[in-house]
Amino acid sequence: MDLDRTDMRILRVLEKDGRISNQDLADAVKLSPSACLRRVKILEEQGVIAGYRCVIAPKSIGVEFEALVHVCMRQEADQWHERFIEAINEWPEVISARIVSGTSNYVLVVRARNLDHYSDFVINRLHRMPGLLSTNSNIVLSTLKLEGSILDLADKPP
Repeated sequence: MDLDRTDMRILRVLEKDGRISNQDLADAVKLSPSACLRRVKILEEQGVIAGYRCVIAPKSIGVEFEALVHVCMRQEADQWHERFIEAINEWPEVISARIVSGTSNYVLVVRARNLDHYSDFVINRLHRMPGLLSTNSNIVLSTLKLEGSILDLADKPP
């Protein structure tokens, strides 16, 4: 889909405030409310807008521990990749997972209430995963940047 300047302005505003009313969005991007709504619907239908979400502050609900976990699997193990995907989708502690290049097969972002909860997850679930070769955990001490805009990387100028 080719995005024009107006589409990019809509995306920038929605990225900052996904709960903005259509009227306020239309005012911000200088469109009529009906034209603005039509463009937003097209952006949603085309998959440019993948969804809307609520961002919860982990500490406010008692989740105070985060780790980046590098996972290496034995590739000769039967169905190692499929079994690992099944497992991580069942583990609520795994917030995100990426297939990566380099010495690891995967990098997981794991959240837990505390160190005891994390240790239990690693010992009783992750390390019992069939085909697991090794893990390397990096405990997050502080988050310096959590959000950014991919719009700044887009080919089209805003």
